Amino acid sequence: MTETPEAAPPGLVVVTGGSRGIGAAVCRTLAAFGHPVAVNYAGNAQAAEAVVDSITAVGGRARAIAADVADAGQVDALFRTAEAELGPLAGLVNNAGVFGESRTLAEQDVRMLERLLAVNVLGPLLCCRAAIDRLSTRHGGRGGAIVNISSVAARTGGIHGAVAYATTKGAVESLTRGLAKEVAQEGIRVNAVAPGLVDTDMAPPDLAELAATGVPMGRPAQPQEVAEAVGWLMSPAASYVTGTTVTVSGGR
Repeated sequence: MTETPEAAPPGLVVVTGGSRGIGAAVCRTLAAFGHPVAVNYAGNAQAAEAVVDSITAVGGRARAIAADVADAGQVDALFRTAEAELGPLAGLVNNAGVFGESRTLAEQDVRMLERLLAVNVLGPLLCCRAAIDRLSTRHGGRGGAIVNISSVAARTGGIHGAVAYATTKGAVESLTRGLAKEVAQEGIRVNAVAPGLVDTDMAPPDLAELAATGVPMGRPAQPQEVAEAVGWLMSPAASYVTGTTVTVSGGR
């Protein structure tokens, strides 16, 4: 009988967009599992440091690191700094994302579309590339896990005014499935979590009404409920799970 792979000690996880909402909850959850956490942020240093303080206050290890995930040079610096401060990489959570403009596609500003694609699509590609270079057993790494944050919008097309955002999340799910196959024999698992409506500062103003009428459970998710799914996918309990998207949407 084949034995399950022996679990390695928790290692460093880089969480992009880790200063707020789902990202902050993911950082705290992974730290509670014993992982050192690199809390990446783009602009809000105070919020990122608050997440770090909440982790170190209970004995965890974390470091706030600024980087624009759409910039290849900054992504490389993010991973180099994280490993120098917190040890060898064990995983990546691609959480950083922007919603863009809540407008029909015909009304979208081209520059805003370019930024949306840069953060939500190019960003995960660049971060996955940097992570694979460190994790892949083919490159001398010890293997690890990547979790991409998608959205149910990838399958529903999104709420009104969110077609462009939904398109980027469709790309994230394609990345998840394709990359999982590409690196399956290099010790790397790649999965995604697709939240529905979540109570964060990215949520639409009419969140409560949308949830009451469009979510079978009748409420939005809390960030921690999404973070728990990420924590499971990063853990040895999901050692035979790859190329999968776990939907956390209250039945939506």
